[in-house]
Amino acid sequence: MVDKPAGMSSTMVVGKVRWAFDANKAGHAGTLDPEATGILAIALGEATKTVPFVTDATKAYSFTIKLGAATNTDDAEGEVIATSETRPEDAEIRAALPAFSGDILQVPPQFSAVKIDGQRAYALARAGESVEIAARPLFVQRLELMDRPDADHATLEMECGKGGYVRAIARDLGETLGCLGHVLKLRRIWSGPFTLEDAVSLDQINQMARTPELDEILLPLEVGLADLPECRTTAEGAARLSNGNPGMVISSEAEFGDLAWASFQGQPVAVGIYRSGELSPTRVFRL
Repeated sequence: MVDKPAGMSSTMVVGKVRWAFDANKAGHAGTLDPEATGILAIALGEATKTVPFVTDATKAYSFTIKLGAATNTDDAEGEVIATSETRPEDAEIRAALPAFSGDILQVPPQFSAVKIDGQRAYALARAGESVEIAARPLFVQRLELMDRPDADHATLEMECGKGGYVRAIARDLGETLGCLGHVLKLRRIWSGPFTLEDAVSLDQINQMARTPELDEILLPLEVGLADLPECRTTAEGAARLSNGNPGMVISSEAEFGDLAWASFQGQPVAVGIYRSGELSPTRVFRL
């Protein structure tokens, strides 16, 4: 779990971590823009099979909006395409936030990884094309004004589900308030079970690269499954699950039809669908 620095893509960070651990496989759970910082959950080896569950988890962001200007990227890296002298009061900002909370529809930024006819939107945007991107559903659990340093800036926190674009929130909020806006700073403060308190910097990882000390910062695979109910299985059930077959489990947490994970003697065995004392695996861990 890395506290991603600004100025690097998420893919670049994953590459450096993979090299430092000399890992065959690595992946991350939820892309951060190059200038964004904060929690980037990185999985190695068999733990990469947990990435979809962390990606689907709720995430929290702290971000500062620069009011008075819209950019073509909806953040400070883009070109200013419109300006406004209007500046809302704090009360106006708070009054506008409920419209961006709960189940909403959000149009991703032109510069985003959304695919349009097989091509990434950002590639089309860089080529000078303006494309129509369909609105996508998003659940925003919390959106709150945290600070107002001055008339030109507002700092907010947002908790949302998978697929949320903070840049789109800044853009749409600025349009609603009539002042325009874009993201100036963005930091992911937690992602599912992962928090900044437990994160390490890329500098720390580089300093310990390919040493036994580096392994000490690894978290167990089951941390990535923390949002799923756990089922305990027998030795026979573990053997069947390990081979991709339904296996008997004993569970006090999962309900019929739940996506759950099975453990044997504390070790993750598989993730699958729980049905009346049995788990049908969709992912198997080979430890």
